[in-house]
Amino acid sequence: MRIRPLAIVLIAAAAVIVSAASAGAQQRYVLIVSGVSGSEKIAATQDKWVTTLVSTLKGRLGIAADHIVALTENGTGANAATREAVTTALSSMKQRVTANDTLVVVLIGHGTSVGTVAKFNLVGPDMDSAEWKRSLDGIAGRLVFVNTTSSSFPFIQDLSGKNRIVISATDSAAQRFDTMFPQYFIEALDKVGEADSDKNGRLSVWEAFAYASQAVKAAFEQKGTMVTERAVLDDNGDGVAREATATGTDGVLAKTTFLDAEPASSASNPAAAALEQQRVALEAQIEELKGRKAQMAPADYDAQLEKLAIELARISAQIRTATPPR
Repeated sequence: MRIRPLAIVLIAAAAVIVSAASAGAQQRYVLIVSGVSGSEKIAATQDKWVTTLVSTLKGRLGIAADHIVALTENGTGANAATREAVTTALSSMKQRVTANDTLVVVLIGHGTSVGTVAKFNLVGPDMDSAEWKRSLDGIAGRLVFVNTTSSSFPFIQDLSGKNRIVISATDSAAQRFDTMFPQYFIEALDKVGEADSDKNGRLSVWEAFAYASQAVKAAFEQKGTMVTERAVLDDNGDGVAREATATGTDGVLAKTTFLDAEPASSASNPAAAALEQQRVALEAQIEELKGRKAQMAPADYDAQLEKLAIELARISAQIRTATPPR
């Protein structure tokens, strides 16, 4: 029997995801850096965002308090938003984050750019995207890097890589206005029910990104002003990002990387956990297939999509049977 090249790619993708999911307990770590504000009003807004984000991470998303590090403008010592504190925090994360874990980095504040060089404004010397790359190199686990600031696009190209999801609030270094993206990205993490577009009970990185992107667009439409920020995401390592509503190959990793905790029913039920891993692998195959639709014959695409959808429905039914409602 001859296996098509596409089928080989999909099988390999599924095998990688299943093996990663079954290799051991996955932990989630978060580094929040809230940089220089520039005014009392903006400082108050940033403080509110950080407080809300930390509360949501601990509460709604169930991330352990000792897995969350927040560096702020008014912080002192190891908790200050300085270059030294950032590099020290990331060095510490490298010692803690294993290959099975996920590290989420969220930048809140202001970004600047000169030519193709983009910086995140810290207390004291700033860090440009190349410096962030060097500080992040060596992280063993999956990296979700979210730069919510203005002029953040060059971070996409510099931080792009294998097993990395990179989000920038702008699709150009020339977009220098203060951004609304952080407000809505944080809101997405709290409003899981609304952001969970596929209604599978989990919140993926892609869903949070798409929710925030749509909310930003709606806010500009409501004000009747020109759109000055367009968030983009790269997760296939090619440094070419796309908006949530655009077509492209990015999105597979983001749609199968979850920000919330594994369901308790799966964590305590080996059979349900194994089925959950199969479900995630099938969803990855479907996303991979969608990304290649333009390169396929319509009949071939439809046949493969139907086969995967039927299998996904079967696995989903088994999950519901294995985890009866209380």
